Amino acid sequence: YEPLLRALLAEVASREAVEVQITGHTDRVGTMEKNDRLSLERARHIRDALLENGLNARFIRLVGRGEREPLVITDDDVPEPRNRRVEVIVR
Repeated sequence: YEPLLRALLAEVASREAVEVQITGHTDRVGTMEKNDRLSLERARHIRDALLENGLNARFIRLVGRGEREPLVITDDDVPEPRNRRVEVIVR
């Protein structure tokens, strides 16, 4: 994901004021509580990579959505890799 990380940092650097929202997601395998924790861990991983590359921490907001906003609707306990993701919104 290094090319995406570099592009994101360049976008943030090009703006005067910026807010970065990092939202982690999971598929529907596991409990709601476990998926909430996992989604937040995914968001933290991306935040840490951004911080290591110079992004100011006061601009970052983390959100863990667990299995609540899937890209692909599935039944419970059905693995779906496209739902295991992190979205980054730069405002």
